[in-house]
Order: sequence, then structure tokens, then C-alpha cells
Amino acid sequence: MSCSSVTMKEFNVRSVLVTGSNRGIGLGLVKRFLELPNPPEWIFATTRELAGSQSKEVIELALKHPNLVVLQLDVTDPNSIKAAAQRVEEHVQGLGLNILINNAGIERVTTMENENVETMAIVYLTNTVGPLLVSQEFLPLLKKAAQQSTQTGLSCSKAAILNMSSIAASIEVVPVWEFRKILSYRCSKAALNMVSKCQSLEYKDYGILCTSIHPGWVKTRMGTEKGVTAPQTVEETTQAILKMLSTLSEKENGSFVGWDGKIYPW
Repeated sequence: MSCSSVTMKEFNVRSVLVTGSNRGIGLGLVKRFLELPNPPEWIFATTRELAGSQSKEVIELALKHPNLVVLQLDVTDPNSIKAAAQRVEEHVQGLGLNILINNAGIERVTTMENENVETMAIVYLTNTVGPLLVSQEFLPLLKKAAQQSTQTGLSCSKAAILNMSSIAASIEVVPVWEFRKILSYRCSKAALNMVSKCQSLEYKDYGILCTSIHPGWVKTRMGTEKGVTAPQTVEETTQAILKMLSTLSEKENGSFVGWDGKIYPW
């Protein structure tokens, strides 16, 4: 699956912001947007800490690409989110933000026996409350992009909030339970799916598409455990996600869409 296919040539996004883009799927998505035949005028990559080795790769990437801006953003800190939104507003100069990808997330390996208040609280705050707060803060910029678009219906080229979820959140499927209990992670992503659904109902009239995305099982730091290697590479998955984003429309609004374009059960 290549970003240079016919649909990708027609995939025009003026601006996109990806949270948690210092590594893994977030960094992969940033790279795929840079590789598009017609890359966005602005790509905002956010990381919780600008200093330190974890953000080195994305910062070096920004030195080579003038359309890539790396911003500090901690999804658990309202002041940090507000400051990042102000920076984005300065760059887009009245033209709004087309795509917000709430990708930042954490996982704590837990069992039913040792799950506790602290773990539930930090995982829920990061994976569920964080994306909600980020979406609220960037809503005026998303609305602006939607208002200025000449496109009818809903699409990622117009305005979209995309929440990175997981099939682990599916109450119907509850995959690989014996292998990975991760209760706090599953609960936080199931709650994030409800956030996506509520956003899709609330923001549809503004022209903003809202979905949850299942990225597949990917070879990332989070995706590898107990010596078992995930089947998908970050490059494969992020190429597939971008292809899928280019085709999203009103019919996927408020749904749980996989990297492969399939609708997954809640």
C-alpha cells in the first residue's frame, strides 16, 4: 500500500496535529504525512517533553522539513494544551486546523488482582480525559477549517477529530484476554470510544468528522510484550491508516474504524 496511489494524490490536508508523535505510531503518521505527494502546509508533532533523547528523532526531522513544527504538549495538563493551541493558531494564521489525531496514550501492565486507584487514574486521565481536553481546546480551530472548506459532507480534508483507540477496548470482542489483561488500558480506551461517539453527535453540524481508530497490533514499545512480536510494522500500519483517512466520509462518522478500513464492534 503506497502513499502515491491515486487517492493519496487527491488527499489534500492543509494542516494536521498529532499528539504523542515522538515515537511509535505518532511519529510514523508524521512521516507518512511528510511523504504525501501533496504534503500539508503545516504538520504539528507534539511530545510531552521537548528535551531528552525521546524527542530527538522528531526534532531532527523538523530541521529538514520547514512545514513540520514540534510542540510541547502534555495531554494531562490543561495549561500545556492551551499553550500548544495558541502556537498552532499563530502558525495557521486564521485558516484553522483540518485534522486533530489524539494519539498520545499510555499502558500499565496490570491484572484483575493488582489493578489499583493510581494506575486507573493516570491511565484514564491520559487515554480518555486527555483526548477530550485536547479536542475541546482545538475545537475553535477545527470549526474554522470546516467553515472555510468548500467541500460538502464530512471528510478529513475538511475537519476531523481522530481518536487512537484499540480493539482491546471492544466489549464485544475482548481480544487476547489470557495473554494481556491490561484492565485499566481496556477501560480507558472503551471510554475513549464513547468520547468519539459523543463528539460525532455534538460536532457533526459544525462539519467535523469524529471517529475512533483501531491501529492494529503494531511493533512499538507498547505493542511488544512477553517476547511476542506484533505482526505489523509502524510503516505498514501508518501507510494503511493514511489511505483509510483519505476515504473517510459521513458514513464512518461516530464509528470504530480499523487501520484496514473495516468497522470494528464496540
